[in-house]
Amino acid sequence: MTHTTPQEQTPDAAAEAALRRSRFGTLPERVHPRDTVETNQATPRDPARDAYHPDDWLVRYCL
Repeated sequence: MTHTTPQEQTPDAAAEAALRRSRFGTLPERVHPRDTVETNQATPRDPARDAYHPDDWLVRYCL
């Protein structure tokens, strides 16, 4: 490929280049992996189920 000399830009081309540079001139902000994950409960909270005490069977059957 041969070297080409830059040509003079028209005012429209210069404005388009400035607009392109302002839009794409920098990289977007870095997104942290912790910001890409959303956690939700798989099932809604059930107060009746959560009221169960795991050691309750000891009181009922062993005493």
